[in-house]
Amino acid sequence: MTQPQPDISFVGSSCDSIPGARRFSHQAMATAFEVIIIHKDAHYAQQAAWAAFDELDKLEQQLSRFVENSDISRINNLAANQPLQIGLAAFECLQLCASLYARTSGAFDITIGSLMDCWLREDKTTRTPSKEQPPCLLSKTERGQARQRTGLHLIKLDETEHTVQLLTSHMQIDLGGIGKGYAIDQMAKLLGDWSIDSALIHGGCSSVLALRRPHSTKGWHLTLSNPPRRFASQTRSSGGKQTLAHLYLQDRALSGSGLQKGRHIIDPRKAQPAKGKRAAWACAPTAATADALSTAFMVMSPDQIKKYCLSHPDTLAMVVAEDHAGEVQKDKILRYGLWGQNVLLKK
Repeated sequence: MTQPQPDISFVGSSCDSIPGARRFSHQAMATAFEVIIIHKDAHYAQQAAWAAFDELDKLEQQLSRFVENSDISRINNLAANQPLQIGLAAFECLQLCASLYARTSGAFDITIGSLMDCWLREDKTTRTPSKEQPPCLLSKTERGQARQRTGLHLIKLDETEHTVQLLTSHMQIDLGGIGKGYAIDQMAKLLGDWSIDSALIHGGCSSVLALRRPHSTKGWHLTLSNPPRRFASQTRSSGGKQTLAHLYLQDRALSGSGLQKGRHIIDPRKAQPAKGKRAAWACAPTAATADALSTAFMVMSPDQIKKYCLSHPDTLAMVVAEDHAGEVQKDKILRYGLWGQNVLLKK
């Protein structure tokens, strides 16, 4: 997980008018998680929600690099070529990360902790080499060393023993690009054990999973909003946010990533902060996959995103590119994938 940052609402929902909707919230992973359950018994819904939040808390203790004895902290303190047995959740999450690393050709990479330390200040704004003076900016040699410690190909996983092994020392893993999504998926499984079949789960209004749909609706009504900054004269929603799309979601996940305060997203392939995009959304079958892909789409080129969506028809992408002046133009809002077939857009 990453350190606490101000919540940016990339995905919004309006569920208060749905009959039988029970809303519950909980603070974890440096953000506010919410579970909205459709059930006639309010007490039962509350019990199910808090069971899901208990699972969330357990996962944070295992997956956060800021928890001293978590599996991820233990890995980050691991010497090279030394096998370490870890828990099922951490191992499963690392397996998924390795798969997404391969599928995105390295655009999604959880081993960029050393690079982030090179490029970002404590408040997650970007250091500018031409303006910073030592010791604020690490040396060129140190940046080169950080790049040598980056790449999921440097991690060896043993499925039989549930062990992880680093092929080089001083690697720094951060699950901030996938941890919330993974946790949401596990919460959804637990709600299934409680026979909750219609629910909406979100973490910080950036990662959302819709289970089934409320009765007599087209799906869970969601909106995609551009992070507030400077917009040209365009239609805005209340609160000064630019609404890009209204949609109805069911049995799918949606996640958004973007740049508002500094450029905190690093391109692991170039070892530099992401450029050229203001925000990106990914819609996929699971929250973990959507979470990871929204980050990857921030650093992938338009052609790479298009190719990915063509080869993965169950994935959708929306990207807001920025022009040279940093202003968002309507013709810079791009969609990839079969939106009409996978997600019902509101007319």
